[in-house]
Amino acid sequence: MTDSRVPRRRRFLVCEPRHFAVQYAINPWMHPDTTVDVDLAREQWQGLIRAYRDHGHTVDAVDPVPGLPDMVFAANSAVVVDGRVFGSYFHAPERRPESDHYETWFKAAGYDVHRSESVCEGEGDLVWTGRYLLAGTGFRTTRDAHREVQEFFGHPVVSLTLVDPYFYHLDTALFVLDDHNIVYYPEAFSPGSREVLARLYPDAVLATREDAMVFGLNSVSDGRHVFIAPRAEVLAARLADHGYDPVPVDLSEFHKAGGGIKCCTQEIRS
Repeated sequence: MTDSRVPRRRRFLVCEPRHFAVQYAINPWMHPDTTVDVDLAREQWQGLIRAYRDHGHTVDAVDPVPGLPDMVFAANSAVVVDGRVFGSYFHAPERRPESDHYETWFKAAGYDVHRSESVCEGEGDLVWTGRYLLAGTGFRTTRDAHREVQEFFGHPVVSLTLVDPYFYHLDTALFVLDDHNIVYYPEAFSPGSREVLARLYPDAVLATREDAMVFGLNSVSDGRHVFIAPRAEVLAARLADHGYDPVPVDLSEFHKAGGGIKCCTQEIRS
């Protein structure tokens, strides 16, 4: 069955974890007294970059900036659809300066950037499905931002309410497999949002809380290969049963800040 899945080459934007640390607490995973092994974090991050390139994907990098330890989580910087960039306005004041540096990179690469007027955390809460944007709210990105995103891109936006603080961003509770299907952890969402997802994706792959808590939903798929946390073993097996090819990549050092594979990966859709 795996041979029926067709990978699509992707272009990713990342940021080296040169200054990665846990210096403040803005989600339940973060504790300022946590010690980060920066060398291990860099080694794990380099492993992710190798995995992407080994599977035919293009990887660009923005330079890290001292004093911005979460800048490594490139997914939060923007959402890019059809070559148009909707930039972020972070909920936490500690992260707001990141937007300027990512905007500078996008402009240097030839993109115009629209800066959100409302709190909006990029691909952390905005997931492009190929037809519309699934949009998370409840902890970070606001519904006002959902409306702004729809006006900017001209694509429908489906608002989904997150209810579990451990899954504070949509990309910790859901990811897109291909143009037709998704994976998600139902209990991360409000009852109404679960009904919406069940109607839109009746054949979705469902994850357990155990796999969600080891960042199994913070994954990246190219349509065949799914770059996934190694400890999400049950979910990886389910994906294999559905014809996908799990590619384990250990980013456990980044879990200390509430991030994983997808958090470190911004997709540029030209």
